[in-house]
Amino acid sequence: MAEHTRSSIIIDATPAEVMAVIADFAAYPAWTGEVKEIEVLAAAEDGRAAEVRLLLDAGAIRDEHVLAYTWDGDREVSWTLVKSQMLRALDGSYALAPLKSGSTEVTYQLAVDVKIPMLGMIKRKAEKVIIDRALAGLKKRVEG
Repeated sequence: MAEHTRSSIIIDATPAEVMAVIADFAAYPAWTGEVKEIEVLAAAEDGRAAEVRLLLDAGAIRDEHVLAYTWDGDREVSWTLVKSQMLRALDGSYALAPLKSGSTEVTYQLAVDVKIPMLGMIKRKAEKVIIDRALAGLKKRVEG
């Protein structure tokens, strides 16, 4: 990812517990807010999703896109855009690092390229909002 935005949060759970929530795509509409529909289109050999269709509705922005996922155990998951109406690129990852306390540091990295012209500063701010909301939702879901 060339230009990206990144943020981290500490979640009071093991990496396996955090990754289980990340990998549970069927539950996304319950905790992500913007994801209204989700469909796993293909699975990897380990049973985790390899390709997922998401219908997003964030008020002014409504889009359907397909993402391809790559999993590295309970350490990292990354995704890249396969298809979208509004986006040219959507590359991201969650990296999970176990802490001595038994908690996990989760780092979310995201790079978005929209098909309409947008100032880089505005795009980074939007990425930051997406990341912060996703991390807060993930923390609440895992710890709740």
